[in-house]
Amino acid sequence: MAAIQALALRRTARRPASARTRRKTVEFYLFIAPWLLGLVLLLAIPLAGGLATSLTNYDGLNLFNLKFVGVDNYARAFNDPDARFALGRTLLWAGLNVPIWMVLSFGLALILNQNIRGRGFFRTLFYIPTVIPVVPMVWVWKIFLDQNTGLLNAILSVFRHGTAIPWLSEYALFGLTAIAAFSGLGWGMVVFLAGLQDIPDELVEAARIDGANSWQVLRHITLPLMTPVVFFVLVLGVISSFQQFVLPLLLGNGTEQLRYPPRDAYFFMVHTYLQLFGHQRFGYGTALLWLLFVVILGLTLLLFKTQRYWVYTEAGPQDGQP
Repeated sequence: MAAIQALALRRTARRPASARTRRKTVEFYLFIAPWLLGLVLLLAIPLAGGLATSLTNYDGLNLFNLKFVGVDNYARAFNDPDARFALGRTLLWAGLNVPIWMVLSFGLALILNQNIRGRGFFRTLFYIPTVIPVVPMVWVWKIFLDQNTGLLNAILSVFRHGTAIPWLSEYALFGLTAIAAFSGLGWGMVVFLAGLQDIPDELVEAARIDGANSWQVLRHITLPLMTPVVFFVLVLGVISSFQQFVLPLLLGNGTEQLRYPPRDAYFFMVHTYLQLFGHQRFGYGTALLWLLFVVILGLTLLLFKTQRYWVYTEAGPQDGQP
């Protein structure tokens, strides 16, 4: 009899705890419900729909002629000379734009991290281009880089008379690099400034006491401790470069609905846009987007694979580092 009463007391004692657990579980799912619904409705379902679309001949309008074509769109992308050219231009653009942008941003952060007069004003000044709307910014740059009346060619004509470099057509890649570096300089500067201000002053002071000059401090203390920030900026820069779309279109000509950029700035996202909305090839265009996703994912994984050899953390070198 005593054993039965003890068992009943145990069950009674467990019920409130179980009820609290269920209540906490319900509250947890209620709190994450907005995020979960957004994940399903705005990410999972569109991704599944995009993958299904890439396996059809969907033209964006007529569902009656919709047919399943399997991997034909992907095979067509590999045989498309324009797609290969666009991917090559995108790779070249990323290789040119990302290093220049990172070096300029890091150098600017180094300067504005010093105790100089008015550095708050200059930080604000260099960050302003980041918040300027892209359309007026590009139009101002088009005036500056114009082949015949641009200010840059006018300055170069002082040293070489008659200079008329087509920065926005034959050399559009360099013109785009200047525009992109200018517009993203403030963002990179802020991120690098945050990393520089996280470096302990004691390490720099100890190096100074040991006789290290500015270059040695930069080489042996600042750069190693900044590698996590450099890696973060590098990954985001590569991803952003492969998704570049607005700038080359604004440099091009055409109607408001459909613009054609210069051939030198014919990037992969531009080619995809023209296939989707210029030729109404939604199935093929979606397949191009999935291929671009695979390329970006592969490059990102490659960068993560290489970080063990050059990225240092406060916990010490990662596996594989000396």
